[in-house]
Amino acid sequence: MESKALPLFLFLCSLLLVSFALASAPSYLRGLDPKAAALQELDRVVHLPGQPPVKFRHYAGYITVDERLGKALFYWFFEATHKPAKKPLLLWLNGGPGCSSVAFGEAQELGPFLVRKGAPELELNKHAWNKAANLLFLETPAGVGFSYSNTTSDLDVQGDNATAFSSYTFLVNWFQKFPQYKLNAFYIAGESYAGHYVPQLAKVIFDKNKETPEEDYINLKGFMIGNALLDFETDLRGMVDYAWDHAVISDRVYRNIVTSCNFSAATFSQECNDAFSQYYAVYDIIDMYSLYTPRCESGYPNFTASEENLASFSKFEDLMLKIPAGYDPCLQTYATEYFNRQDVQEALHANVTKLTRPWSLCSRSVNRAWNKYERSILPTIQKLIDGGVLIWVFSGDTDGRIPITSTRYSLNKLGLEIIEDWSPWFNHKQVGGWTITYDGLTFITVRGAGHQVPTTAPEQSLQLIKHFLSNKKLPPIPF
Repeated sequence: MESKALPLFLFLCSLLLVSFALASAPSYLRGLDPKAAALQELDRVVHLPGQPPVKFRHYAGYITVDERLGKALFYWFFEATHKPAKKPLLLWLNGGPGCSSVAFGEAQELGPFLVRKGAPELELNKHAWNKAANLLFLETPAGVGFSYSNTTSDLDVQGDNATAFSSYTFLVNWFQKFPQYKLNAFYIAGESYAGHYVPQLAKVIFDKNKETPEEDYINLKGFMIGNALLDFETDLRGMVDYAWDHAVISDRVYRNIVTSCNFSAATFSQECNDAFSQYYAVYDIIDMYSLYTPRCESGYPNFTASEENLASFSKFEDLMLKIPAGYDPCLQTYATEYFNRQDVQEALHANVTKLTRPWSLCSRSVNRAWNKYERSILPTIQKLIDGGVLIWVFSGDTDGRIPITSTRYSLNKLGLEIIEDWSPWFNHKQVGGWTITYDGLTFITVRGAGHQVPTTAPEQSLQLIKHFLSNKKLPPIPF
């Protein structure tokens, strides 16, 4: 009799303990599944070294995407500054391939906390995008930043498709930990090689939503990509034309590239490589990613001491890894120093497996393994246009790496009908840039901005994301 009563007694006790825990939990966790609430609280960042005081909560940690391979991706999530329950959720991705969204997106561009010069502190970003949305930064694929795989061979099969499906698995599992955001409108944004990451992930979500059970449905509404790698041939041709048009290269160098390079070829001839060597020599002395801002006089940090430099321009994506600069061209140095601090990693629940490599802004090993990629993302964009997904493309017009010329050439390939032709938009009393509305896609330029638009034009970038999320035209007149 006593043996039968004991399990019932223990069960009742456990119910009481759970009830007590929920009653004493912070108000923002009440109403959640107890397991999800506990997992969230474990990832909450309570005290980040050098962090200014804020009223919003933020979380960081790992989401397992493949238990068999021991693969986990690192994230950093910030609640919106005001009424997060009613705000959309925005995932931000940086490119490379192989660069960290924590290093760039969060710490140098649009995140709430920016790294600072000469001080082990963070600076509050008054133009942070969590003023418009709940912000989720993801280091993807495994091998980037704090993300890892315990299976070494897994790192050798990185590519567009694998990354898209891994990021999708991350999202499905992340929503299990943060179910309160499951029904919020979901958007994706990114820059550079995220011109591949973002549309490819959006396509996976779009396709999976047609067959997935209700609990795994993701409420995708749209995506926005900036200075984005879209099409091998037109992006490369536009890069060269832009350099010539902006007086970066001579007529002779321009002519050598045009006559010796086949931009639609999978690999370049030796003559083309030689011509591009002359082209890139100019960018040794000025910043390719932000033509009219200074370079970092103290030099740029190495990716890792053990990794070799790329010796060839034969693969277009290899050229993406030179890190861009912004108003302070040494931001990348401050970020490298900050995220390699042990106390910072502990506060972010990062590097829990004690990685054998230092944290770095970009990974050469991931980039070298990138052998499976789409030469043009335009068919994917066309499919999503046809599916009614909201799509904005923006371009900082002082970027020489994926310049506005490249983006215009690439978008023209789509052959979309023009609904509203080239028109100015305003940031207060000044022209912020130009915009053209196509049937299914909007293209915006940001005047005076480089490759990292939120870094070089922070106020305009916040204006941009607010209008995108509300699907409203940018101001056509001064205000």
